[in-house]
Amino acid sequence: MMPLRVIPWGTGAVGTEILATILDHRPDLEVVGVRVYSEAKNGTDAGTLVDRAPIGVTATTDTHEILALDADCVLYTPRIVDLDEVCAILASGKNLVTTAFLFHPDRQPAEVRRRLDEACREGRSTVHGGGLNPGNLSGVLPLALSGMSRTIDKITLQERADWSVYDSTAITFDNMSFGRPVDEISPTATDFLAFNSGIFSEEVWLLAEALHAGIDEVTASVEAVPAQQDHEIFDHILRAGTTAGQRWNWVGRRHGQPLIEIETLWTVGNEYPSHWPSPRHGWTLTIEGDPSMQAHFIALASFSRAASMAEHVNAANIATGMQVLNAVPAVCAAEPGFATMATLPLIRSAVGFGN
Repeated sequence: MMPLRVIPWGTGAVGTEILATILDHRPDLEVVGVRVYSEAKNGTDAGTLVDRAPIGVTATTDTHEILALDADCVLYTPRIVDLDEVCAILASGKNLVTTAFLFHPDRQPAEVRRRLDEACREGRSTVHGGGLNPGNLSGVLPLALSGMSRTIDKITLQERADWSVYDSTAITFDNMSFGRPVDEISPTATDFLAFNSGIFSEEVWLLAEALHAGIDEVTASVEAVPAQQDHEIFDHILRAGTTAGQRWNWVGRRHGQPLIEIETLWTVGNEYPSHWPSPRHGWTLTIEGDPSMQAHFIALASFSRAASMAEHVNAANIATGMQVLNAVPAVCAAEPGFATMATLPLIRSAVGFGN
């Protein structure tokens, strides 16, 4: 069987792990192009970008050059979604998997959904959004565990994480607005916060519709708390009195009753408010019903060998990227249009033990 031709689109923390994995472990996939966003990477061999031997494929910042390539699938992992770009990829006949958005297409704005649908029909292509959270933990895992349920009363996913060790400070401070005044944090305060809130709301709707919750609404709220003292976070100083904690809640309700909730307890500076709940670090999924179930998830570099903090932090990037990389064959085989975590077959490791 000929390998599927793929294009990593974005080589940040997640895209780099995807590209390295393809070169190291996936003979069933062939890199035919790489889209990068910085001039420093423009013209660099794809292998060199991830400290591998050159493969003869040159990365480019030129979208038109990439779109002209013949490929089966684009792995789209930029920080900010460009809808024109996504539609052009799909209309060119390339399938697309992304960690950036589209976790539940039915809950996209009508105009966005229309444009994506038209692009898929024009290119006979398929699009799928996945990742870690939003993604597997708020989509695939609850649906998988629901297979052991007779009835469900409530689903809650709770995430606790301190961002102090996450070295992408542009995301922490510029995008997520840590270090800003607490009264500037809201679900609609900036374009990015609104976008980020929207993708979590999509996950609530995905579960609700897949599991017949019949919810009326999904609400988003956030409580921002100030730092008690200054903190040095890599090249940034988080000043006392500015935002050091964000507690987000996305809740799906039916007749006012909460049925599905995603809560994130995010801090920077390792201060933790005493009035917040105190789950273990990581993600805790609770299904109240018949029977009631609970699972705790944490991603680390290893549970058995010594690893650096940087390796542990990067484990989440690897998990995010692998969820969509492993979905590529299923997405390429799917009918044109939208493929979701609720409609694709179970996505599992293509490499596994490597035997």
